[in-house]
Amino acid sequence: MPPGSIKHRVRDAFDRAAATYDGAAVVQRRVCDRLLAELAWDGDPPESILDAGCGTGYGAASLHGRWPAARVAGLDFAPAMLALARTALDDRLAADLERLPFAAHSFDLWWSSLSIQWCDADAAFGEAARVLRPGGRIAFSTLCPDTFAEVRAAFAGIDGHRHTLPFNEPDALGQALERAGLRGMRLVRERHTIFYPDLRTLLRSIKDIGAHNVGEDGRQGMLGRAAWRRVEAAYEQFRTPAGLPASYDVLLGYASK
Repeated sequence: MPPGSIKHRVRDAFDRAAATYDGAAVVQRRVCDRLLAELAWDGDPPESILDAGCGTGYGAASLHGRWPAARVAGLDFAPAMLALARTALDDRLAADLERLPFAAHSFDLWWSSLSIQWCDADAAFGEAARVLRPGGRIAFSTLCPDTFAEVRAAFAGIDGHRHTLPFNEPDALGQALERAGLRGMRLVRERHTIFYPDLRTLLRSIKDIGAHNVGEDGRQGMLGRAAWRRVEAAYEQFRTPAGLPASYDVLLGYASK
């Protein structure tokens, strides 16, 4: 993970956000709940589960709630996040989803909520397929291109920087699942929106979950006062009676080995 790379910046952002993450992760918890609710499971319950990109452990705790006897291992590449997840996990490792430190055929369920967007999908799904036992399943949520559409629109023309990552289209993710040898896929696209009273609060919330300023050409430093006023004015066009929206274009995905 070379310094200055997208992945390096993402890891550092999530490390810095560990202390504020749970207080701001409203949509992240909602999406995690939806991922579990849509996960149909017949037959014997899973004995071993990998929470890939476990964050502070909300998903692991939910998985334990559904399958109390299962052993849940957590993996995250942000050590500060992983430290906060320790009470929800049976095992925890600081590592990369694209290079899992597990033997082949180790897990019945590979689970990942809102982490794939920070990875190369082919590498992550290839590793998921490798560590799954025959008949094992994958369940993931990720972000699609319309995420933070309001942010992009408000900042358009303010500077030459891209303020969000170019998230994958569902078709591209489906193709990556197929290339990994995973079958029986089901993809569910949803929109989740949270509202804020003003733009500063909205952007602070995004920063508090570690999802800010990680594009390939992300701005460093503050906007000038005049530019900030232009951004505020541009964002006001999206205001609703509930406040200023921040939209998450979410994909829930399921497949089997």
